[in-house]
Amino acid sequence: MHIGVLGGTGPAGQGFALRLASVGFTVTVGSRSQERATEICTKLCDQWSGRDLKILPGDNAAAADAELVVVATPWDAAAPTVSAVADRLGGKVVLSMANALVRVGHEFVPLIPPRGSVAAWVQAAVPKAMVAAAMHHVPARELAELDHQLLGDVLVCSDHPAATDAVSELIAALPRLRPLDAGMLSSASAIEALTPVLLQINSRYKTRAGIQLTNIDLG
Repeated sequence: MHIGVLGGTGPAGQGFALRLASVGFTVTVGSRSQERATEICTKLCDQWSGRDLKILPGDNAAAADAELVVVATPWDAAAPTVSAVADRLGGKVVLSMANALVRVGHEFVPLIPPRGSVAAWVQAAVPKAMVAAAMHHVPARELAELDHQLLGDVLVCSDHPAATDAVSELIAALPRLRPLDAGMLSSASAIEALTPVLLQINSRYKTRAGIQLTNIDLG
């Protein structure tokens, strides 16, 4: 599968693009600047030169032409970014991974974006796409460290069963990450708002804690 990452030059976008490429996906790293995307792709391929990574640079329009599209921009740029390429996203699965939050002093505080969650805001901006929310609780730094094994549950929610299935298959391809169906897109507000709590825990205990739920048997 060919995956495009809008805003792929930021920490979350770079980390997710690396992980996806490391398990065999072709990934286009999108950016407002083609030059910036080329710079980042060169850096990533040089850093992991021992791996056969299929990471391609492009602008956000090129990334939006992929089969499945990830929105990895800062939260306040998510809806404007997908709106700019909306004509390329109709009928496609779009994965929203942004969290609306701000740091106030030593505390991380969740914000309430338009529509109640970033994912719902993105869905409203591209109503012909199938938006799923996921990957909010996997630290960007861990995603980018390919020699480090990830571990955790990834909550996935969407109003479109096909989007839940596609994103779950994508996550399941990453070793030791387990996708869990968390219901409709209305769940995204609670899922996104939990991220500041995890950041606070990680800051306090100097770690990179993730989410693992007990007593769930997927057979």
